[in-house]
Amino acid sequence: MNEEDPPMDVRQHNQAAWNNYVRWGNPWTVPVDRRTIERARRGDWQLYLTPTRPVPREWFGPLAGLATLCLAAAGGQQGPVLAAAGAAVTVWDLSDAQLEQDRRVARHNKLEIETIQGDMTDLSRLADASFDLVVNAPSTVYVPDPRPVWREAFRVLRPGGILIAAFDSPVRHIFDFALAKQGTLRVRHRLPYSDVKSLPKDQLAARLRNKEVLTYGHTLEDQIGGQLEAGFVITGLVEDRFGPYHYDALSRYIATFAVTRAAKPTASISTSSSGRQTSATA
Repeated sequence: MNEEDPPMDVRQHNQAAWNNYVRWGNPWTVPVDRRTIERARRGDWQLYLTPTRPVPREWFGPLAGLATLCLAAAGGQQGPVLAAAGAAVTVWDLSDAQLEQDRRVARHNKLEIETIQGDMTDLSRLADASFDLVVNAPSTVYVPDPRPVWREAFRVLRPGGILIAAFDSPVRHIFDFALAKQGTLRVRHRLPYSDVKSLPKDQLAARLRNKEVLTYGHTLEDQIGGQLEAGFVITGLVEDRFGPYHYDALSRYIATFAVTRAAKPTASISTSSSGRQTSATA
């Protein structure tokens, strides 16, 4: 786990940074076009949470009327596609500019999408067991601990509900970032990682000055183990990497993103005194 951060509001900084990314045209802030929406309405759709590989269609099941939460996934991309394909979509995100992208696509294409601004680690405004599907973009990189995200996703899902979550590989955070941009991979950082604590002061100052997001690097125990601790059962995993349009030295050698499919059981699972797992209908 990351230790408590020094006294600076990383959440507020990242909110402002993503608002700036919208103005700068970051690829994850550019909404889908009308043609993509029209295809989704005909049942021809793909959903991307990572740069090049779509989420397997079979992970979703029928979307018609499916109560879906796009968690920390604004930007006018995932939510509008799922809404056009028939899902009842709520988009939750910290960035008001990113949420406006979803609202704009909804207005232009006559889609029903609810948008809520908030922190992904606290979904207390949402009722227990109110969604069938939670789709989480690779956003836990912006919080010091992903476990509250997994616990909240579990809480708001109905029994049998599905969490589809993307996150970056822990190995992305162990290398010297400045050298990696030049094509040299040199191990420098330990996990868990924090820009605020781990970066050299001059590099951190540059990120703050340039209004870039601040990130955290988590272990697989935090990401996959955290989902299991929350009560999920992992039912699928795929990997992805940056494509040729985005030079990334590490992606030449190893996948740098993962996407998991996790189910909330329809029965409660407990461990007996003998250590054997037992189940009872919820």
